[in-house]
Amino acid sequence: MVYNKLSQYKRYRLKTALITGITGQDGSYLAGLLLQKGYKVVGLKRRTSIICTDRIDSYFVHPRFSVEYFDLNDSSCMLSKIVKHKPDEIYNLAAQSHVKVSFELPEHTVDGIAMGTLRLLNIIKEVSPKTKFYQASSSEMFGDNTNAPFNEESRFMPASPYACAKTFAHNLIRNYRESYGLFACGGILFNHESPERGETFVTRKITMAAAKIKHGLQDDLALGNLDAKRDWGFAGDYVEAMWLMMQQDKPDDYVISTGETHSVREFLDIVFRHAGLGSYEKYVKIDPKYFRPHEVPLLLGDSTKAKKELNWEPKTSFEDLAKMMYDSDYRALRYSGSNNRRHIDMEVRNEIV
Repeated sequence: MVYNKLSQYKRYRLKTALITGITGQDGSYLAGLLLQKGYKVVGLKRRTSIICTDRIDSYFVHPRFSVEYFDLNDSSCMLSKIVKHKPDEIYNLAAQSHVKVSFELPEHTVDGIAMGTLRLLNIIKEVSPKTKFYQASSSEMFGDNTNAPFNEESRFMPASPYACAKTFAHNLIRNYRESYGLFACGGILFNHESPERGETFVTRKITMAAAKIKHGLQDDLALGNLDAKRDWGFAGDYVEAMWLMMQQDKPDDYVISTGETHSVREFLDIVFRHAGLGSYEKYVKIDPKYFRPHEVPLLLGDSTKAKKELNWEPKTSFEDLAKMMYDSDYRALRYSGSNNRRHIDMEVRNEIV
């Protein structure tokens, strides 16, 4: 269902792809896309005491899908995975990706994103120089730059430890591409959401809260800055752009965005009215603890280059995205009475693979 729109692409010869951060939102959508295209997919995840594979559980029955432990801080582990699997493509999606948390865990955030990318690039350079490499860059790199919309030539002015780390990693991509001839590309993706978004991110926090309020399980919702404006798209559309970058004859960097900006207030308004709850103002409380130490007021992208060279455009509107996310959370609560979306996910995933 999520990937029916991508069925226009013919299957290619069997390729092997490694995906770091397989259990995250983007990793799960990308795995589904690559499986549909005939890839062997090896997902890489950190060892944790809690099994967090809900997003990819339905893939485990697939003969071309597997998951192995991996750590961006362990060069020997990275080397062994690349030597073992001889991947055609590596998609580096792993990161501590919460901007506000990066102020609380700056060393952890920077080491995983910046130094982790450096370790991977060095290993590819030494043992697998023909492997194509995708780096998940971020619109947060533009930070305090006020000259929106932003394209591939816009100045980076990162405003958080997370954004600083992403900027370092993105610059490494360019450096290793130009210095060593690696096929290394950076996808500068603006905010992209889905029903698989983590529940601490503002969009998912809103849709979960609205669904719980509708079911009588929650009374109100605490949020921070409602005036922040972002360029929000659908993750399922954006992983297609990742794949398209890796199919080009030459590597390059691309901004992936919708070209529209909307505030948190607008997202709230669509979700709460779609839920039949009326105005969100009856339920939302402002809590200072949810404000970032350094707020970025607006991010807006210009994907002209991706449209021209990749033939890529977003397919899901802002309003449809908000409604999709709420509907998924509402159905999941109706099925299970909890936050578990596995029943819904299984229905969707079975259609993918």
